[in-house]
Amino acid sequence: MRAGPDAFAPLMQGMFAGAHSDRKDDDDDDKPGRRYRAIFVSDIHLGTAGCQAQALLGFLKAHPSDTLYLVGDIVDGWQLRRRWYWPQSHNDVVQKLLRRARKGCKVIFIPGNHDEFARGFLGHEFGGIEVREDAVHTTADGRRLWITHGDYFDGVIQCAKWLAFLGDNLYEFTLRLNRHLNNLRGRMGLPYWSLSAYLKQKVKTALNYVTDFEVAVANAARSLGHDGVVCGHIHRAEMRDINGILYCNDGDWVESRSALVEHMDGRLELIYWNAEQTSTALVHSAQEVAA
Repeated sequence: MRAGPDAFAPLMQGMFAGAHSDRKDDDDDDKPGRRYRAIFVSDIHLGTAGCQAQALLGFLKAHPSDTLYLVGDIVDGWQLRRRWYWPQSHNDVVQKLLRRARKGCKVIFIPGNHDEFARGFLGHEFGGIEVREDAVHTTADGRRLWITHGDYFDGVIQCAKWLAFLGDNLYEFTLRLNRHLNNLRGRMGLPYWSLSAYLKQKVKTALNYVTDFEVAVANAARSLGHDGVVCGHIHRAEMRDINGILYCNDGDWVESRSALVEHMDGRLELIYWNAEQTSTALVHSAQEVAA
């Protein structure tokens, strides 16, 4: 049975209602370092064993910003309905987001399909975090970017939700298998490798799905009169031009550990956070896409 927003009201209020923390890293946003005009992250999937919460905490501590967009699937309500899983590291992520908002960062939460329960709270604010259906971000160089999670452009989600739940279970199984595989690779001195990303690259139907999704989102942004779009949902970080529209997908924090950032001059860049918790950036900006 599908749970409505009222069933998750205690969860929302408990997580985002201005909770406080006495952790010693409260002031890490004030430390010197590169500051960004905006950061976009999505598909964190708090509430699942696959969530890389510690890596995200390291990224957030090292990357302060004026605005932070949470572009959907921040909390995995689908998995939490099946089994409650909420370790301290996941609570630490929530506390970090609340501290960001408390210290003046504008934090905007756009729910996705996995945290669709939060769509019952559109227009509300929890601990300084605004909940919106979508948003429009204007870069420093004047481009209008539409911010949406992207699940509305997923035919499986819209037309056969049972299939989406089945796919979610299969994805969780792949992640569990991947964790065991990478534990073995680590003991052998080999780097992290993503099984699900490999399968997505090799399976033709998966590649067609990704392409169709990207084109559909870009076309919707064009029809709304925007210069580009920032989304998540498919766990595939990408930034490219699609028929004159800048398509940006900020990836996820289950496998790719990626985020989209806007520099103070309006330049957009995808950043990956590696296992050693040092940042590595793709040489991949909006200017290069347009060239």
